[in-house]
Amino acid sequence: MIFYGYVRISTKHQSLERQIKNLKRFNQDIEIYQEVFTGTELDNRKVYRSLKNRLKVGDTLVFDSVSRMSRNANEGISEYFDLMNKGINLIFLKERYIDTQVYKEQIKINNTLKINDKDLNDTILEGIRLYLKRIAIKQIEIAFKQSEKEVQDLKIRTKEALKIKKEQGVLIGRKFGSKIETAKSKATKKNILKLSKNFNGTLKDKEIIEILKISRNSYYKYKKELSLSNR
Repeated sequence: MIFYGYVRISTKHQSLERQIKNLKRFNQDIEIYQEVFTGTELDNRKVYRSLKNRLKVGDTLVFDSVSRMSRNANEGISEYFDLMNKGINLIFLKERYIDTQVYKEQIKINNTLKINDKDLNDTILEGIRLYLKRIAIKQIEIAFKQSEKEVQDLKIRTKEALKIKKEQGVLIGRKFGSKIETAKSKATKKNILKLSKNFNGTLKDKEIIEILKISRNSYYKYKKELSLSNR
């Protein structure tokens, strides 16, 4: 039996560190698969598909939460029972009450409910067993639907916040054609201003390029931007 972990973030601006730390705390020897993915459909996750192809009967797949498996409720529920029926153990660190082991133990207990009266056993108790099984399934459905709802709520809150800022006249995002200037480019421009004979220095372009160790294209781009800003 091998323990596998799957961690996922929606954008490159997020961090996997928290999820990885939680999985390592649960099992230090866990083999973790990492994925940066935007979207909800499981079939589009290449890393997740690769991980599933390695799973064998008796292996355990660990998620930090149900949202890391799926944020689409119907898809997540289907995936849960598909993997469980293939003999894969599922663990959700933030929702341990829906681990496959918990579900299996609940069903096992339900199936042991018997009385000597065969007619009652086949009617009343069978109905109780089916009812308790449905409750267990319902818990799993609720967990995935709650995860999906959180995504929808976040989208709505973000949309409303942007609308309010727009109404207040707050500029959202960068202006068309604007550029982001890095600390490195600022420092390079400062040196060009100080060294170039076209500005405050005495050196030629070739000499400055050699001193600053930058490409000709970058140098002349910065020099042009400096010329335009000094007009």
